[in-house]
Amino acid sequence: MSHKEYKYKINGIKFNVVVEEPKGNTVHVEVNGVPYTVELDKAPVGKPNVITPVKKPEKAPRTETGEKVLGEPTLKPTPGYVVKAPLPGTIMSIPVKVGDKVDAGSTVCVLEAMKMENDIHTPKAGVVKQILVQVGDAVPQDGDIMILE
Repeated sequence: MSHKEYKYKINGIKFNVVVEEPKGNTVHVEVNGVPYTVELDKAPVGKPNVITPVKKPEKAPRTETGEKVLGEPTLKPTPGYVVKAPLPGTIMSIPVKVGDKVDAGSTVCVLEAMKMENDIHTPKAGVVKQILVQVGDAVPQDGDIMILE
């Protein structure tokens, strides 16, 4: 007989649940080793829908202890005004591209730090000359993000 096994955590309590294939409108379920017979309102029709959780991709590499690996950008900056990260975090989005003209105060990057999204603004106007990071990169405090000319 076919069955599915699930592990749940509800209000901090762990539950191991085994659900057998339905027979008519009844299903045998075992919760933490305790068997139950569950009566459904209607017998299932066809194959049951299976919901597969989507794993959120890891945005940055992690150490063995789970800490984000903060590194220096792989591209070296060229001369110009350097926009720097005001705090360490992960690059969530970059709404500008090379060649874009930006005004003082424009958002040039969104950085996730401590579960908060932070808009990074440029204090100077200019043209984006070089972008030194990519979405998903972890940057240290004062890490170079982009160059304006």
